[in-house]
Amino acid sequence: MFKKLQVLFQKFPFLRFLGNKYYVILLIFIIWMLFLDNYSYLEHRVLNKQIDELENNKEYYQSEITKDSLKIKHLKNDNMIEKYAREKYFMKKDSEDIYIIEFEEDKEKDSILEAEQ
Repeated sequence: MFKKLQVLFQKFPFLRFLGNKYYVILLIFIIWMLFLDNYSYLEHRVLNKQIDELENNKEYYQSEITKDSLKIKHLKNDNMIEKYAREKYFMKKDSEDIYIIEFEEDKEKDSILEAEQ
């Protein structure tokens, strides 16, 4: 066995470092830490991607919270509540008539949005 290793080392001189036990242990340790351990480099990459996605979600939801809080502040005014109800829910006073005008571009956009969902 030892002679076979010597022949192999003579054929391939770049493998001589494998004759040293410290290099072999270091190589095994590096392979273990990169691929086999529970806290391997590959696992850290996956976890870092998940962290980045969660941070992006956090930023998005914080911006949505600020938008909604501004809407809530505006809705504390009675005039704004009435305006919101008229625009969103087509509410009206008893003496009023409401005419809803839809353009074809709006219908096309709505149909595209519904198809995507």
